[in-house]
Amino acid sequence: MNDREVSKPPVEAGPRRATGDRRGLVIVNTGNGKGKTTAALGLLIRAAGRGLRVRLFQFIKTRGARFGEHRSLDKLGIPHEGLGDGFSWKVRDLERSRRLASEGWESARQAVVGGGFDLVVLDEITYPMNWGWIDTADVLAALRDRPRHVHVVLTGRDAPDALVAYADTVTEMKLVKHAFEDNIPSQKGIEH
Repeated sequence: MNDREVSKPPVEAGPRRATGDRRGLVIVNTGNGKGKTTAALGLLIRAAGRGLRVRLFQFIKTRGARFGEHRSLDKLGIPHEGLGDGFSWKVRDLERSRRLASEGWESARQAVVGGGFDLVVLDEITYPMNWGWIDTADVLAALRDRPRHVHVVLTGRDAPDALVAYADTVTEMKLVKHAFEDNIPSQKGIEH
């Protein structure tokens, strides 16, 4: 048994119900803990299961990446696109990485403002934003200019303050413990 005090399940609903209009949300998954992309992918699959038109853009992963999520998304017929060239510490040409991020942002921006998708996931976009490769003001402008029905999920560590302030929902993943600290390498199907 755990060391926490046992509690009772709630038997009454919360203090109020939301009564506002339904509209597209801006959701940010940030923080140093694991699960930012995983949560976004779960939402992407949930939305696709409800018949929403969805699209995933990944700003660090390469165009031809074949990680577990790509294999699953292919089986489900969910479009995805790698816009980067891998982790910055493994890349030999950061100018090329910057160019890929900038060009990729233009494709992603069109998906956000174009209205052809109900949910657009911008995975790991905070990194090129924080490195100055994608202007935060441009991202915020696209979020403001998107059609009312479009939901956008943005992931990555250190989400810019202006993005956090603009978003409807922000979740910060907190690192409590990670297997890597015990010298356990990343696992197929868990990290990639």
